[in-house]
Amino acid sequence: MNLAQRVKATTLNPVKSVIAENLVKTYDKGAVKALNGLSLDVEEGTVLGVLGPNGAGKTTTVRILATLLTPDSGHATVAGIDVIKNPDQVREVIGLSGQYAAVDETLTGWDNLVMFSRLYHLSPSASKKRAEELLEQFSLTDAAKRPIRTYSGGMRRRLDLAASLIVRPKILFLDEPTTGLDPRGRQEMWGVIDSLVKDGTTLLLTTQYLEEADQLADDIAVIDHGKVIARGTSDQLKRQVGGERLEIVVESQDLKKATEIVERVSGGKALVEESARQVSAPVTTGSKALIEAARSLDDAGIHPLDIGLKRPSLDDVFIALTGHAAEDKKEEEVVDPKARKRKKK
Repeated sequence: MNLAQRVKATTLNPVKSVIAENLVKTYDKGAVKALNGLSLDVEEGTVLGVLGPNGAGKTTTVRILATLLTPDSGHATVAGIDVIKNPDQVREVIGLSGQYAAVDETLTGWDNLVMFSRLYHLSPSASKKRAEELLEQFSLTDAAKRPIRTYSGGMRRRLDLAASLIVRPKILFLDEPTTGLDPRGRQEMWGVIDSLVKDGTTLLLTTQYLEEADQLADDIAVIDHGKVIARGTSDQLKRQVGGERLEIVVESQDLKKATEIVERVSGGKALVEESARQVSAPVTTGSKALIEAARSLDDAGIHPLDIGLKRPSLDDVFIALTGHAAEDKKEEEVVDPKARKRKKK
């Protein structure tokens, strides 16, 4: 159990660092509805993973909470501050890292961090000191004097995240922080985020990577078509799918008999994938069902190529809730329709 989980478990009256209530945001005179009554909250010192496909409303939600957009209706507070009435006060307590690194490629890593520090009104000496601290924290000291254009994607993302932490924000918004990174870069970024959480930062993390939410989040809000459709811990959401699945792979000629055995053991309809020669069905008795199936297959003279119990993944949860995978290619989330039209020209 990480620090955020321990804090959550031992706090009787948890403080809500972020609250969003019935947020609605439309574009093109209401023709495009990015948010459709979205509500969520984040407890202090915890990580909320906002999970959804492209176009679900993740970026719009972050932009509203970070005071970059105004909702058509609804209410939101960050650290108890109204994001519409007092946006300047909100900006003083938050950090934001978007999907794409917001750094100047012509400057060095050092110069970028000093520049951002000065924009936060730190003195010249304090700016240099903070830049040194962040470069060391994010393992960028050796590249400090190199232009950003020579950085890898992972290095740029780390620098962008470092820039969002200059004023040590109480609350951090990360909008798909590992987009475009290779597996190694993603693992490195996960390590950085985990260290921030251990230091007590409250974090709202949007992602379309199911394993990322599973790895980092204390709670997960699944959103689709602009509203939250499920909320809970990773284990709670997985239990909604119906427990474990018995999966058996056999030779093609044994598929019919194996299906009969699986349906008898599970007490329900089996899913048959003929191309994979696989039979599967949800079971409630766990290893007992596995042992019974193995014995029945042996009695029938069937030697399975593979047999086991599969615990549901967040992929299974998302498909069960929405009917499609989280990485389905949908229309890109609309943030500025006019800008998108200009881009097409």
